[in-house]
Amino acid sequence: MFQFENFDAFIAMGGHGPYVWAAYGLSLTIMAGLALAPLRRQRALLADLRQRLQAQRQRGQN
Repeated sequence: MFQFENFDAFIAMGGHGPYVWAAYGLSLTIMAGLALAPLRRQRALLADLRQRLQAQRQRGQN
C-alpha cells in the first residue's frame, strides 16, 4: 500500500531526503513569510497613522 517500507525509509527517500526536505522547508518558510508580511505592514501602517493622528490632535490643542 505504501511506497516506503517504514518511516526511516520515507525520511531518507532513497538518498534524496535531504534535498527533498530542504526544499519543503524552504518553500514553507517562504510561504509563511509571504503570508505574514502584509500583517506586519498593516500593523506598522496603523501605528504610523495613530502617531500622526495624535500629533495632529496635539497641534490643534496648542
